[in-house]
Amino acid sequence: MIVLAESTLGGLGYFAQGGIFILIILVCSLISVACMIWKALALQEKRVIPVALETDILSGKKSLAKMRPQFEKDDSTLGLLCRLIERKPTEDLVEAAAKKELMRLRSGLNTIEVIITIAPLLGLLGTVSGLVTVFDDFGGENNGAIAKGIAQALSTTIAGMAVAVPSVIAFSHFNRRLETYAARLELTLSQLCTNLK
Repeated sequence: MIVLAESTLGGLGYFAQGGIFILIILVCSLISVACMIWKALALQEKRVIPVALETDILSGKKSLAKMRPQFEKDDSTLGLLCRLIERKPTEDLVEAAAKKELMRLRSGLNTIEVIITIAPLLGLLGTVSGLVTVFDDFGGENNGAIAKGIAQALSTTIAGMAVAVPSVIAFSHFNRRLETYAARLELTLSQLCTNLK
């Protein structure tokens, strides 16, 4: 219990050392985590390309009449585009609708990308601010201010990198998943268009 209390106080002290910059980095961290959870839920395979529907279309064994109930009850991205194609619109309209859906699926990734950029910069800004404090009191007798400046410099740098690294991993993962979905959608919709001819 005492160890837990000490570690908690130590953690709070760490945040206090970083000053205002570490609070901004903490807000960036919370936003990044919220976006990661949102994208992890939104980019589930069943919400974008249900395997059963994809398999039925690619196999070409079921007629359009038999697959129509699947299109109607499916609220995934693939289901939506299948309902659109079923109405036999122009090729440009289908392509535009697919791009719109992919843009919708990409929403939130730009926020993560911005945090990837600004978190290390905020850490660097905190570092510079801490070093200014150090050099401002350098040569004086106020060793506490020098120690505080060094602590701020180190704390904000670590915090900025700690936020940026997982954000980069998440952004890369979600981006790769979206590229895979885009390729699968293109193949599946092309097959469906062929089946309708």
